[in-house]
Amino acid sequence: MSKVERFEDLIAWQKARAFAGVIRRLTEPPRFSRDFKLRDQIWDAAISIMSNIAEGFERNRLGEFHQYLSIAKASCAEVRSCLYLASDVEYIDDATLRVVLSQAEEVGRVLGGLRRSVYSQMRDKEKLRTQHSGLRTRTRCS
Repeated sequence: MSKVERFEDLIAWQKARAFAGVIRRLTEPPRFSRDFKLRDQIWDAAISIMSNIAEGFERNRLGEFHQYLSIAKASCAEVRSCLYLASDVEYIDDATLRVVLSQAEEVGRVLGGLRRSVYSQMRDKEKLRTQHSGLRTRTRCS
């Protein structure tokens, strides 16, 4: 498996970017777009998903990347919550709600998988550090 060198290469970011476009188009009809608060809330949350993936990746620290992925996943949940409200106030129909929720859940699953992978890398790195530290301690005591 090759090392990802750019956030643009992350499948999670690609899916989040596509999903942000879906949300943007969803909020364009006049009835929805005139509800400035809900439109801006859902749009900002959708942007936050892809932005937090990118920002966390560029920090070049696994712990920070994991934290930003958690924020991105929470933003995905925020979008889902806003979608339910959009359906409740009849800006979107039930069929649209189901389709877009499914897309949101897919983004969330991919984010969750990436988060688990990053966490595993953090754990492995910590194990190596601990083992290496233990070797130095034993060497000094010899």
